[in-house]
Amino acid sequence: MNLQTLALVGAVALLGPLLSAGSRWRVPVVIGELVAGMIIGASGLRLVDTTDVTFSFLATLGFGLTMFVAGTHVPLRDARLRPALGRGALGAIVVGVVAAFAGWGLAAMFDTGHGAVYAVVMASSSAALVLPAVQQTRLGGPQLLPTIAQVAIADTACIVALPLAMDPERAPVAALGALGIAAVALLLALALRWADRGDRWRRLRETSKAHELAIELRVSLILVCGLGALATVSHVSVLLAGFAGGLAVASAGEPRRLARQLFAVTEGFLSPLYFVWLGASLSLGSLFASPAYLLLGVLLGVGALIAHLSGVLLRQRPLWAVIAAAQLGVPIAAATIGAETGALTAGEQAALVLGAIVTIAALAASTAVASRRTASPPNGQDAAGEAPDAATSVSPPSR
Repeated sequence: MNLQTLALVGAVALLGPLLSAGSRWRVPVVIGELVAGMIIGASGLRLVDTTDVTFSFLATLGFGLTMFVAGTHVPLRDARLRPALGRGALGAIVVGVVAAFAGWGLAAMFDTGHGAVYAVVMASSSAALVLPAVQQTRLGGPQLLPTIAQVAIADTACIVALPLAMDPERAPVAALGALGIAAVALLLALALRWADRGDRWRRLRETSKAHELAIELRVSLILVCGLGALATVSHVSVLLAGFAGGLAVASAGEPRRLARQLFAVTEGFLSPLYFVWLGASLSLGSLFASPAYLLLGVLLGVGALIAHLSGVLLRQRPLWAVIAAAQLGVPIAAATIGAETGALTAGEQAALVLGAIVTIAALAASTAVASRRTASPPNGQDAAGEAPDAATSVSPPSR
C-alpha cells in the first residue's frame, strides 16, 4: 500500500457522508463507505488489493477502534436503565430463542452448517445505530427504556458470542481468551473508576488539555492495541478486544474531550478505511452468480426483523421492535472474521452485509414514520403516543 492508494481510499470514502447528508432517509455513513469499497474492490474496478499487509493491518486497527467506539456508546452509567434491565434481558432472550430457530432453519435450507452464526447475527442489535435513531425521532416515555436495555444487552452478548459461533471447534480456547480479555477490561474499568473518585483522572485531563498532550487519546489507543494483541495471542477476534475496552471506558464515563478525539481519529481516518477495505473485500458477483446467496441475505434481514418483532408478545411496540432490529457491527464483524479465517464463503460474507442493509432500511423507514408523527404529535404526545419526558432521555451520559 502506498500514498496513492491511501489517497484513493480516503477520497472514495467521502461517498459515505455525501450519501448521509444528502438523504432524507438518514442513510448511515458506513453504507456509502461500503459501496465505495465495492466500486474500487473485488466487485468493481479492482483498484486496491485487500490482501496487502499494510492495508489489512490498518483495516484491523480501524476495526478495533470502531468496536471500541461502539462499546463507549453503551449507556452503562445511566441509572434510569437499571430498573428496565429485567424486561430488557427477557426481551433479548425471547429474540435470541426465535433467532436460534431461524438461524438453524436457514442453515438447513442453504446447507451451510453455519446456523449458530446466523442465529447470533439475527439476534444482534446495534446501539450505535439505535440510540441516535431514538434521539433523532424524539421517542420518549418510560416504556421505551426496556427496549434500550434490550439493545445494550443484545449488542454486548452477541459480540461476545460471535467468535465462539464462528469457530465452534476452538470454542474452549476462544472462551478462555474471551475471559482473559474480560478480566483485563474489568480491571481497567475498576482502575478508571478509582482514578475518577480520587480526582486523579480529572487532574490528568486538565494537564493534558493545558499542554495539548492528548493523553486520553494516547491511553485509549494503547488500550485498543494492547487488548488487540492479547486477542491475537489468545486467538480471539479484535472485535471483542475493542468492544471490551470501550465498555471499560463507558463504565467510568467517557470524557467529552476523549469522545471528540476518538471521533477525529476513528471517523476521520481509520473507520472509513476499514469499511472501504471490507467493501472492497466483498464479492457481489457471488450474490448474482448464485441467487441462493442473494436470497440468504434477504432472509437474514427479514429473519432479524421477525425475531425482534417477537417482542410484541411482551407488549413492546412494533415500531420499537423494528428499530431495535437494526444491526451493523455484528454482521460486519462476522463478514470480516469470515474473510480473515476463510470460515465463510465470499457469498456468505456478502449475504451477511446484505442482511444488515435490510434491517437498516427498515430502521430508516421506521424513523421516517416516527419523525412525521413527531412533527405534529396529538395532545402533546411524542411519536410513541406518550407524553415526552426529559427524564427518560436515553442519550448516553458523558462528562
